[in-house]
Amino acid sequence: MTLTAQPAGDVRTDAVVEIVNPIATPRQEEEGFDRFPPAPRLADLRGATIGFFWNGKALGDVALERVRTNLVARFPDLKFRDYIGVNGQQLRRSTPEQLDQMAAECDAIVGATADCGSCCSWLVYEMVELERRGVPTVAITAEGFVEDAHWSAKLFGCPEAPLLVTKYAITSQPESLIHEMIDAATDQAIIAFTEDPKVPDDEFVHLVPTPKTPTLRYSGSDQLDAFDQMQSDFIDKGWSDGLPLVPPTRAKVDAMIAASGRAPEEVVGYFEPGYGIGTVEKIAANAVMAGARPESMPVILAIAEAYLDPWYGLRCLSMSTGPQHPLILVSGPYAQQIGMNSGCCALGPGSVSAVNVGIGRASRLIMMNVGLCYPGISDLDTIGATGKFGACVAENEGRTPWEPYRVAKGFTADQTTVTLHGPYASSDVTDFTSATPEDLLETFAMAARNAAVTSAGIWLTAAGQGTTEGPFHADWNPLIMLAPDHAEIFRIAGWSREQVQEEFFRRARLPFSTVMHHQPPELFDNAHPHLRFLWDAPDTEVSLYRRPDQIDLYVVGQDAGRSQFWYGGTGVTTKQVVLP
Repeated sequence: MTLTAQPAGDVRTDAVVEIVNPIATPRQEEEGFDRFPPAPRLADLRGATIGFFWNGKALGDVALERVRTNLVARFPDLKFRDYIGVNGQQLRRSTPEQLDQMAAECDAIVGATADCGSCCSWLVYEMVELERRGVPTVAITAEGFVEDAHWSAKLFGCPEAPLLVTKYAITSQPESLIHEMIDAATDQAIIAFTEDPKVPDDEFVHLVPTPKTPTLRYSGSDQLDAFDQMQSDFIDKGWSDGLPLVPPTRAKVDAMIAASGRAPEEVVGYFEPGYGIGTVEKIAANAVMAGARPESMPVILAIAEAYLDPWYGLRCLSMSTGPQHPLILVSGPYAQQIGMNSGCCALGPGSVSAVNVGIGRASRLIMMNVGLCYPGISDLDTIGATGKFGACVAENEGRTPWEPYRVAKGFTADQTTVTLHGPYASSDVTDFTSATPEDLLETFAMAARNAAVTSAGIWLTAAGQGTTEGPFHADWNPLIMLAPDHAEIFRIAGWSREQVQEEFFRRARLPFSTVMHHQPPELFDNAHPHLRFLWDAPDTEVSLYRRPDQIDLYVVGQDAGRSQFWYGGTGVTTKQVVLP
């Protein structure tokens, strides 16, 4: 293509860039979506039974108790029932059976608290489900999460679900300020229970549009100008990850679809948190924008399938105020075939990692434009993380001292797999001196002994065994990303993968008082009443994990004893890469 410079001041629009619309339609716009009205409100609160549902978020119980105090002052004959979510850890979810119980026992429900990203959405879901069961509700949230709450209520079918809004999040506040904020907002609960709620009509600051046309067109004085118009529009509308995007032209998207061997209109699934209708074409368009090559499409579709697995818990990971993000581990012959980097700088930028980078970036754009996960409304990350741009590597199988990673996950050696982690953070693990497995694993255990990270000892507050939905199952997987030189130490010693897991598990311990320093003690008492003796023995060391097999081992990189330890944020999920 030849580009001709236009004279200054010339406003000709000779060039057009037409692209495939990469934005998924939300499920709520499908015909037959389950939209239902809120519950009938109470004529009077006198003599009513009010339920208080606590989802485990820190200090939510303090807020609920203050609401109780204020309501009793106004309505002395009220009766109350208290509930705590039965599944999860620092975020507790109810079950359908518990929702049924609350609906049967209460005339109205106050829920606390909706003041983190995924916590907000899940609490709103529970309040909406109670409205469906005929019980008026109100969810306690903060000003910074109001859009998230209203957006979630709309997704779950009852946009009228009311809120009790405080100025600041309840978490991290002194009790006196919590009381002050609840005192100022208690009337909102009374109104929510007694007056018909309405759909909020205020304009959302962060609302991201979902265009309905199959294509989008951008005009300019030349192709580069039209390209710039597209980039600007994507940034203005919230569809960009902040970096320049490859225009998903019809030809490029068709090439990506052809490489998948699947029909463009095939629905892969409904992608959380926005329940975007994820067709092969939408996924392909976002893969093109990321700069991924067509031959990467089978890997990208396997990532999409992993997103849909409830064990992974995409909703919590994508909406959280925490910095967790997908970390993609590819294992198998197809990774080598398409040129993935498993050596030097495999997790970093550079031409040598172009395939890795394209796949990783595609995974984020799919979360945004197919899952409709956008900052400020459905991604409430407090600070953010560079890994959210995309993080993808291939296994250095030639330096792995055990069976290939995919075989350890239950697949065959001739298959290729993708495994998704959802870590909160990582730590460099430098050890140039240890020559034995025991000494090296002590270095790794030093990295693991970080009580400040969310996943440290998460099992201590985990209740509700048996749930298969991440992260509520609390089977979070830390990852030891082994540099080849460190892996060689285990090979020389003849240690199996299981031996490494057992020894690391034995060493990854901290005093009970250290692990519980910033965790709600009520959640521990609720989850493990038989372990309450630990309050009287605070120096007792406890394991940071439930079982040795939670620890994941993956070899990647080049020479030098610099590995990485990744703090888990959900359960790992592995899917086969299906080739056409």
